[in-house]
Amino acid sequence: MMNTKMKILLIDSNHDLLKKGLIKAGFIVDEDYSSTKQEIEKIIHQYDGIIVRSRFPIDKTFLQKAKKLKFIGRVGAGLENIDIAVAEKQNIKLFNAPEGNRNAVGEHALGLILNLFNKICTANDEVRQGQWQREANRGIELDGLTVGIIGYGNMGKAFAKKLRGFDVEVLAYDIKNDIGNADAHQVSLEEIFEKTNVLSLHVPHTELTFKMVDEAFINQFKNNFWLINTARGTVVDTKSLVKSLKNGKILGAGLDVLEYEKSSFENMFEKNILPSDFQELIAMKNVLLTPHVAGWTIESKRKLAQVLLEKILIFAKG
Repeated sequence: MMNTKMKILLIDSNHDLLKKGLIKAGFIVDEDYSSTKQEIEKIIHQYDGIIVRSRFPIDKTFLQKAKKLKFIGRVGAGLENIDIAVAEKQNIKLFNAPEGNRNAVGEHALGLILNLFNKICTANDEVRQGQWQREANRGIELDGLTVGIIGYGNMGKAFAKKLRGFDVEVLAYDIKNDIGNADAHQVSLEEIFEKTNVLSLHVPHTELTFKMVDEAFINQFKNNFWLINTARGTVVDTKSLVKSLKNGKILGAGLDVLEYEKSSFENMFEKNILPSDFQELIAMKNVLLTPHVAGWTIESKRKLAQVLLEKILIFAKG
């Protein structure tokens, strides 16, 4: 039987269907989208559940004040903004919703590749400036290449699915075994290094993935390759990326995420300074940058809320 007395606090804005669905199910729902972390810490002991995106970290200090908390729902895929160890110690259930934005991420990753290969942004800018440079904007085709995917969970699988219409070999590497499917053949990291022409990253932020793509990693690839990152900015060491773009080891990069993003993902830099590596990056024509919007579609906003709502309702029914 659902506990209809459970109180839930929404601390990040999201699709209305989540709040409406919780209220319809009998929950007491409050919203606070403006108070500071310290202010919310003073009232969090009243709540059985909270819904977050990334406004501030749900750290040990916060969780220790959340005496009644039974669950945390994140309207998104990653949980790195939550102290998972402390939450588990306090028997707090964690919910995320990668099923809600995986299609959007897959489409965005493919869009970055096709844009880079066909120089669409560069050509668009030139035509608007009265330049008609056809030969300089001659593209290349994806067919016949090998696409390597690192991280074959919800996002990696969704991206591989988008490649079905292309004549490409799709390889996937993941730390979990037996995750390959009809869309991608699971291989060793060594085979990724050996065969990849286009590398797409779909891993979470962890100790293992932090600055995983550094100079030593990049230089293990047999072929010069294209890099796509729609995962987390901290996975790629920007200094190594810039160096590899300069020497041609990386042919081009499509980046929806940056090493310099704030942990909230809402702004770019922790301080109002542009790192020198970033200044070089933004000057490169073979680099595409988007502001962490790969999973940020009109449809995914609704689907994220729906997925999270369903998981909370199942949990509450116990």
